[in-house]
Amino acid sequence: MDEDLKQMRDPLGLLRLGYADSLLPIAARHWHDGAFEERTEQVVEETPVVIVYNHIPHVVMMATPRDLEDFAVGFSVTEELVRSPADIERIDIVKYSQGIEVQTAVPADCEAVIATRTRRLTGRTGCGICGSDSIESVLKTLHAVPPGVVVPAPAIERALQSLIDHQHLNAAAGAVHAAGWAALDGSIVVAREDVGRHNALDKLIGALLRTGVNPAEGFVVVTSRASFEMAQKATVFGARLLAAISGPTGLAVRVAQQAGLTLVGFARRGRMTVYTHPQRVVA
Repeated sequence: MDEDLKQMRDPLGLLRLGYADSLLPIAARHWHDGAFEERTEQVVEETPVVIVYNHIPHVVMMATPRDLEDFAVGFSVTEELVRSPADIERIDIVKYSQGIEVQTAVPADCEAVIATRTRRLTGRTGCGICGSDSIESVLKTLHAVPPGVVVPAPAIERALQSLIDHQHLNAAAGAVHAAGWAALDGSIVVAREDVGRHNALDKLIGALLRTGVNPAEGFVVVTSRASFEMAQKATVFGARLLAAISGPTGLAVRVAQQAGLTLVGFARRGRMTVYTHPQRVVA
């Protein structure tokens, strides 16, 4: 096929990637110590992912094209489009030249709920609520987090430090967020990566739901700010503690306070700030 025609049909280069790899080699010029060097750099892919329920498109999200089954489960549950993973009858990943469809089959009663909340815009990389058409659909009913679970502060430090070892895409290309599930001793059990922080968290929650992890047996760490939708998603899953490497927003603090979630920000080596329900974090 003529190269110009290939470019017209596949401007994002997705056919060439075959969707099998989330990294794309790019020829680049690197400046270092006063001189240029021609070399190949790896960049992470960003792909339009359409989540479809019973053949009806719901939303287009810009995401990293991996762990999409986890993404579909996590997104469906944390957006409260289904009641639990059991409502998802089937997931098919269908790849096109311009993007990917995640075709999801759900019962008729879930389809009726989804039909009232279909988004009208593309979800940008950094946007967890783009396309929502009402305040009510954004500020959902709070999910109260059960009491209990105590996490040593050093375990939170250990978890965020250990998360680095699970960030394979970020190590290769940068520009990628991660969300991890840590045991109470701070060891990372599961981690997921994506160009969108909320996507990474949805993928993580989807993976945890699919394997039946008990929310009382660990906590969530993320390599991003703690925005309110991150706090909401954590509470829908039932996590007792969310620790972010950056700071929270005021709305995230209010959501966490009202729901009973312990929210930790600026969690880095040797320091952290506990904004809500500090009784869960002990020295």
